[in-house]
Amino acid sequence: MTSTQAAPALGGSKLAAISNHVVRVVSDYTGRGPTKARSYLNENLVTVVLQDTLTKGERSLVGDDRDDLVLTMRKAYQCTMRGDLVAGIEEILGRKVTAFLSDNHIDPDLAVEVFLLAPVDHGNAG
Repeated sequence: MTSTQAAPALGGSKLAAISNHVVRVVSDYTGRGPTKARSYLNENLVTVVLQDTLTKGERSLVGDDRDDLVLTMRKAYQCTMRGDLVAGIEEILGRKVTAFLSDNHIDPDLAVEVFLLAPVDHGNAG
């Protein structure tokens, strides 16, 4: 299930598309996508919060006190997914992503994907 926090000028459809894109990419790379995603847009910042992200194998490792290994693997996935995640955000919003940051948390099982957008060029007003 995905949901969005809409910016007034953007509407919910693009934020839903962002949530769906991130869930789809994570699923393609890890074999299982998060069960919940919520996207937020504030001027030049897109934040996607994911819940219930860990695979069965990762949950098993956490149960064996191997959180460090799970977080290391997740960081590797995030580096590998970067290109696909950024390309999708740029396509959906029609704006360039200048930075991508990503992190995971084990308990509770959360992840965050953050995209910093290039400022919108409003042209010369002068």
